[in-house]
Order: sequence, then structure tokens, then C-alpha cells
Amino acid sequence: MRGNNVIGLLFSNVHEERVRELTEKRAMGSIPFGGRYRLIDFPLSNMVNCGINKVGVMTKSNYQSLMDHLGSGKAWDLSRKREGLYMLPPFGAQSSISNSRIDSLSSASRFLSSSKEDYVLLSDCDIVANIDYKKVIASHIAKGADITIVYRYGKIPDKVSSAGVLQIDPESRVRDMLIDPRMDGECNYSMNVILIGRHLLIKLVEDCVSRNMYDFPRDLLQRNIPNYKVYAYEFTGFMQMISSMNSYFEANMSLMLPQVRSQLFDPNRPIYTKVRDDMPARYGLGCNVTNSLVADGCQVDGEVHNCVLFRGVKVARGARLENCVIMQDSIIGRNSRLNYVIIDKDVEIKEERSLMGFQSYPVFISKGSIV
Repeated sequence: MRGNNVIGLLFSNVHEERVRELTEKRAMGSIPFGGRYRLIDFPLSNMVNCGINKVGVMTKSNYQSLMDHLGSGKAWDLSRKREGLYMLPPFGAQSSISNSRIDSLSSASRFLSSSKEDYVLLSDCDIVANIDYKKVIASHIAKGADITIVYRYGKIPDKVSSAGVLQIDPESRVRDMLIDPRMDGECNYSMNVILIGRHLLIKLVEDCVSRNMYDFPRDLLQRNIPNYKVYAYEFTGFMQMISSMNSYFEANMSLMLPQVRSQLFDPNRPIYTKVRDDMPARYGLGCNVTNSLVADGCQVDGEVHNCVLFRGVKVARGARLENCVIMQDSIIGRNSRLNYVIIDKDVEIKEERSLMGFQSYPVFISKGSIV
């Protein structure tokens, strides 16, 4: 099936409470990642790479930085006369439930009903993965499924409440779905990526709203498993769910591994992002940089070990950084010592400061701070 027979819908604000420090001034989808990307770049690029040319971004709050990043969608080849990228703000919402997917879908009912495509691909923005949606769509059609849920086998990430655990038969059909069952071992858990028929989605959303049901996994999925053909598709590549500050830190650190980079940045399915033209990174005399990702526009005169430096970061002479994530345009002063620290954008660390966290509890400095 052609990918352009599918609409993409991204929920940019879902699960923000898990990383409240990073989402205080931005949406989940606009959280910086990996030196130059935002979290929304991954699901959006996955959709574009499979031929989807109509994508709606569901917003709720704090979406100014997200709109600035996405613009007209030119970086993803979605700036076009027909179809393309649509920002869907929360107008007409009736429910007061925070981050309800059903509420967002209800407010976008006109967008869905006026579309011509047969299928809708739903995805959150808290997953870092490179998924071949062509295979998901092909599996959906081959099995004659009404709903296909992309899942992963493994241990449910920490702090992921309302995780959908799937009970799957040998033919990959979902027979039951458990919501947050408090499982300690490995299981088949949903990645919150769902392919569904457009007319069926509209019908199910209207049914949930009319019954005052706004819990998406419980009221729209779990309740309807006996009534429709619900199948599962297993994703086995690299995937990191951003469910806490620790998981965000680990996801950035995992980019040091060549096997992770090769899976995440497949040249056949590239990850696109907003272009920022800048000079190449400059390394001063006497600097020492090992096992780090350094973006363009950085100026490094100190020591950097096992770190991710975003665009425009300045590290002064005598400074020593270890196991840190330093976001865009931050400045690290002379003779400072940082270890296991996450620094948001536009932060200034004065001279001779010392900040130290731990691998399971990195220190976080909020956007625009001066330390």
C-alpha cells in the first residue's frame, strides 16, 4: 500500500509529566536530543520516509518552540501546495483531562473527516527509534487488521504508568491488553504507535466522547479488542522511551555506541531536522576531547570526555566536563568541573564552579540559568 494513503498524527504533549524539568517551557516533542535533534524529529522522519505526506501535529500547551522548530515543514519535505504539515491546536476541546489523546482527536475531528486517506498512523513523541513504517503498513494490510499496535518485548521502562501489556496469540493477534499490571519481568508492551482505519478511528472517538470516556488505552483500545481484529507488530531495533530524566540522559549517552548510531541513523531512512548553518566546531590548542559528540558551532578549549555538546556550546580553558549533556548555546566558564550534569539551553556556568551528579541521578540546570 502507498504510504501516502495514510495520515500521520503526532501527539506532541503527551507524557510531559515524566520529564517535568525539560517540559516546563516546551512541549515533549521539542525536547532537544543528540546534539542537533528534537524528539519530534524521529517519529516525523519515520512517517516521511515511508511516503506519508500529510502529518498533523496535535498540540496542547507550550508549543511555541515546537512551531519555531517545525516551521512550514520544509526540512521534512512537507512544505507543499497540497497536504503537508498541519499544526492542530486544542480548539473545541470539551474535556479537562490533561494530555488526553481522545480529547485531542475529538478536537481534530474536522481534520480527520475532511481527509481522503484510508488509514491513520498515531504516534507519541517520547520514543527515540528509527521504525520502518512501510513494514507496519504492509503487515496491517496483509492480515486484514482493523487496528495494528507496534510493540516491543522487554522490561517496561521505569515510571511508565498506564503501559499497555499485550497478550498475543501465535498469529500476532491481540487477545487481551493489561493496563499497568505492575510486572517486574519482560513482556510485550505497547510503544503507543497505532495504525487504524480513518473511519473506524472517527467512530471510536465519537463513541468514547459520548460516554465521557477519555482514557485512550483503556477506553478506546482495551474495551474494543473483542470487537475488532487487533494485531500486533514487533519492533526489534534500538528504542529508548523518554520516561524520566535518567532515561533521557541514558538515551543521549547511548549515542556513543557505534551499533546504536548505525540503527538510529540508517542512511536509507535518515532523520531530518531543522537546519542551522554554523561554522565547524573549533578545538583550541591544548584541549582534550574523547568519546564525545560535538555539534557544529562549538568552541572547545578545555577537556570534554563522554559528553554530548549541542550547537554553539563554549567550553573555556581549564574546564573539565565528564558524562554531561550540554544543550544549545550554553557557556562553561574557566576551571569549572562538571560530572553527570544536564544543562538546558542558554545557561552560563561561571568560572571555577563544580557540579556533580550520579549516573542514576544527573544534576539538571534549567534553561537560561546562571550558576
